Amino acid sequence: MSLSAHVTTASGQKIAVPEGRQLIFGRGPEVDLVIPAGRGLSRRAGVVTSMPAGIWIANISRTHALYVEGDGYRIRLPRMEDDGEPADGWFVHLGTVYFGSRTMLDEGHPLAVTVTGRYDGVPLPRGGGLTDVAEWAEPEPERVEWTDGEEKDRVRLSQRTAAREQLSAAWTTTGLADRGRGAGDAEGTLLPLYLDPMTKLFLVALIWCRPWLLDPSATRPLPRTPEIARGALEVTGAYHELDRFDADPEFRDLLSARVAEHIKVLRRKITDRGLAPADVRLSDEVAVRILIDHGIITSADLGRLEDPAWRSRQEDLWWTQG
Repeated sequence: MSLSAHVTTASGQKIAVPEGRQLIFGRGPEVDLVIPAGRGLSRRAGVVTSMPAGIWIANISRTHALYVEGDGYRIRLPRMEDDGEPADGWFVHLGTVYFGSRTMLDEGHPLAVTVTGRYDGVPLPRGGGLTDVAEWAEPEPERVEWTDGEEKDRVRLSQRTAAREQLSAAWTTTGLADRGRGAGDAEGTLLPLYLDPMTKLFLVALIWCRPWLLDPSATRPLPRTPEIARGALEVTGAYHELDRFDADPEFRDLLSARVAEHIKVLRRKITDRGLAPADVRLSDEVAVRILIDHGIITSADLGRLEDPAWRSRQEDLWWTQG
């Protein structure tokens, strides 16, 4: 039995979130789920993304925080930075958690996400010494007022060198750092790295990983930057540029350099999240293996290559917005 997930509103409406899909929520109007909340919630507040191992909740607002609440914890998801990509989020492997603005939670009108079933992929860690440390999350402790009036210190997310070394080995084999603090069935975890499918960076990562997604034995050679660049032309339907790419070295080098910058960003993100030991050379093969093994790019993402809406969005990103 594979995992399934749905979001429940305060009014009782249930919305299924199939694997590989996203649900954007906020006060509207350009969202999938309109929430009749006050101005403590942004028009585009957050996104719920369904992945093979569970649900990832992220804040996509640049002005307001979101909160995730479970049994014994309330976590603040900080507003999104100016780079346009949410870096922090809360991963739900199993069970139910509640989320929304502080007012929504305090007044008893939160959204809820419920994950049921069983994940047959890489096993997730449980408890132990992996609960308090995640250097890519909000670094400052926060005091939050709970509905019963009691103030509790938020989990302090510090940057301890020793803890990073401990987690690095665990992430290499599991892909997820367990963050559940008495969460019962709702195993709250923080995904080490998330790539928004509606970005150029995601397309580069997907084309980079595609040979090994198609061939789990990993015997196919990985594409280099010119091949990834050509693949981007094909995926975005820029067939009129393919002849130019093949015949014009200057154009080919320009586009390949653009892809190389995205590859550099992917390597930096992998390193910054501690997904590779410091003494390991981050070759193409190592980087792609990390992206796949940690569920950052999955075989389900290959379906996007046949999705006209997604391809059209990528075309706009690559060729309309420069």
